[in-house]
Amino acid sequence: MRIGELAKRTAVSERSLRYYEEQGLLYADRTPGGHRDYPESAVDRVVHIQELFAAGLCSAKIVQLLPCMRDKDGGPSETATPWLVEELAQERARIDRQVAELLRARDVLDEVITAASRNPLPVPSGS
Repeated sequence: MRIGELAKRTAVSERSLRYYEEQGLLYADRTPGGHRDYPESAVDRVVHIQELFAAGLCSAKIVQLLPCMRDKDGGPSETATPWLVEELAQERARIDRQVAELLRARDVLDEVITAASRNPLPVPSGS
């Protein structure tokens, strides 16, 4: 499939898809005219890439991880090494820390919202 179709099917911009290719995250054959020709499996791969970026992983880490993921279910493949498992455990711990920080920030906001709801400040007049 061409880059435009892959972009539509994954809701990822063509520019991002080109970036993924530059980073070694995504591969395409070339037509005789030089156009990218992606296999059907590229759809699942782009979805995985997007999920991993959303989880906060950098492209270098994703390059290491992708060969260890199956296209359909995202589970580990036989190429998942103990080193990679340790790296991923560290990434997961980092994400857990970020989640905890976000939950603390949300709790603070909830406290402020609750306090402000009980004792609203007067609205200035004459503006």
